[in-house]
Amino acid sequence: MKKTVFGFLLLGGLSFLSSCRHQPENPPPPPGPTNPPVSNACHPDTVYFVNTILPILSSNCALSGCHDANTMQDGINLSSYAGIMSSGVIKISDPWDSDLLKAVTDNDPNDIMPPPPANPLTPQQINALYTWMSQGAQNNACQSACDTTVFTFSGAVSPIIQSRCEGCHSGGNPQGGILLTNYDQIKVQALNGKLFGTVSHANGFVPMPFGGNKIPDCEITQIKKWIDNGALNN
Repeated sequence: MKKTVFGFLLLGGLSFLSSCRHQPENPPPPPGPTNPPVSNACHPDTVYFVNTILPILSSNCALSGCHDANTMQDGINLSSYAGIMSSGVIKISDPWDSDLLKAVTDNDPNDIMPPPPANPLTPQQINALYTWMSQGAQNNACQSACDTTVFTFSGAVSPIIQSRCEGCHSGGNPQGGILLTNYDQIKVQALNGKLFGTVSHANGFVPMPFGGNKIPDCEITQIKKWIDNGALNN
């Protein structure tokens, strides 16, 4: 397997991979509807595409200049379910043999994706990708137990940022030069208005996360309440 399948276009214009377009080794399941059916509750043993997988890929892979819907580096679009399934980078019958998992688990710093100085995926994120594939790589979603009465930094805001934003805004070359890896960094963006403006897709702000996938309204409300209450480290 060639790791060049997951070449990212590094910031600064460096591209070190040859162009290619991969075809799925096995026919994938149908792409499913644009808005997948949503389960009433999240089953603890199920990994849901909309809730878990798409945020991982959106904040680490489907970035401008890399594998978003416009750039599609090496013919790979990781910004949507249909794009992922048509790019030939997953293997439902043997997830560990898929190009996606081989790329994100490579030990060679010249081949691992995302490439340095970006942070590698965490073991938890890699396990989520594996489990999702082993469960059939479905276009599924569920109603998470989001509670707008909970809006502390540790109980709500930090987990949201880690899941939705930290992939882009960490490492040695964070997107837009903005780091969101700890309370102090997040507080700065909260108090200057950029955090809420971007996640709510307000006019005059660059919508985040990239790819047009707005985070759930409940999570936006939690962030807004936390900011309105002083953006405390609680």
